[in-house]
Amino acid sequence: MRRVPVAQRPNLTQSADAHGYTVDATGCIPYWNESAYYQFTLRQIEDDLESPAEEIESLCFEVLNRAAADETIFRRLQIPEPYWDFIATSWRNREKDLIGRFDFSYDGTGPAKLLEYNADTPTTLYEASLFQWEWFEQAVDLEIVPESADQFNLLHEFLLEAFAKLNFEGPLHMACQENMPDDRETVEYLEDVAKEAGVQTKFLSITDIGVDAKGRFTDLDDHLIASLFKLYPWEWLMEEKFGAFMPDSGVRFFEPPWKAVLSNKGLLALLWEMFEGHPNFLPAYFESEPAANALSSTYVRKPLLSRRGANVEIVQDGKTEHRSEGPYGSEGYVVQAFHSLPAFNGKYPVIGSWMVAGGAAGIGIREDLGLVTTEDANFVPHIILG
Repeated sequence: MRRVPVAQRPNLTQSADAHGYTVDATGCIPYWNESAYYQFTLRQIEDDLESPAEEIESLCFEVLNRAAADETIFRRLQIPEPYWDFIATSWRNREKDLIGRFDFSYDGTGPAKLLEYNADTPTTLYEASLFQWEWFEQAVDLEIVPESADQFNLLHEFLLEAFAKLNFEGPLHMACQENMPDDRETVEYLEDVAKEAGVQTKFLSITDIGVDAKGRFTDLDDHLIASLFKLYPWEWLMEEKFGAFMPDSGVRFFEPPWKAVLSNKGLLALLWEMFEGHPNFLPAYFESEPAANALSSTYVRKPLLSRRGANVEIVQDGKTEHRSEGPYGSEGYVVQAFHSLPAFNGKYPVIGSWMVAGGAAGIGIREDLGLVTTEDANFVPHIILG
């Protein structure tokens, strides 16, 4: 694995326009950086990223089996009790999921270490799928990258296949917060893929979902919502008034309710508890439990529920080296052994390994200037060579 500086495409502005991106005063696309790419060997992709991601997914299912049989797991994750049966039933029924993203620290020389699982509301999907692939094809044509190169990117194909197999009754309603550009872009892309797969879709803002007299969800035209893809965290839904109607609404949710377990950073502690010593896991514990004393002086403190690097604290040798602000943490924290992101010329990449319907489908790399990946991180493309 190495970071290779290269020239931007000469047609970057035209490409940006075609995909709805803007080019800033410096001639770059905000949050996208193609002045370099990350290069991997095929062995690194297959053995160190693709296979571990699929294995970890299967271990996450073991956590869900345990949660469905032991309600104390929900309590430890601070999931509200009225939703325990709702979540457990969705797992027992093996309700289908669509997407998720494992975030790994990996430098090409050892096992990738799981930092978290964005199982419910992952973004940067469009960049990882279509825009990264277009860069690769044009970079080959322009001799920016070798003609023999490849890219681990089957996202679009996997998504098409997944949508085609889901057998929706009626339209698939798709919702998010319209004022969140990353969320809206992700939903727009998924809506396009669904249509390409022959699925009828209908978008609405998450705030426009209504509830009728029978407790069923409706759209702005008072049509019943039978299937809903919602890029909106389960924990937020559970806090809102209409959340109480979800268990009996008859709605088929994507992501399914069981993703509320996997999107909680308490998952990191449960995975370590159940599979201690696994090469892809870091020691992790619920901060409120005695076992957390095993990480007394060097660790990362993360809220059970948070987004975009908010409220993360890095402690080394008892000294706080980093603390990010944010609105999260009231539910509690996990502590995880500190494992630094690798540094490449002052940039710190995190590798997002995308899962589609349970299969490893590709990677996307975001790099930041510090050890915590924030909303200001840039997406950087990758290739496979050798």
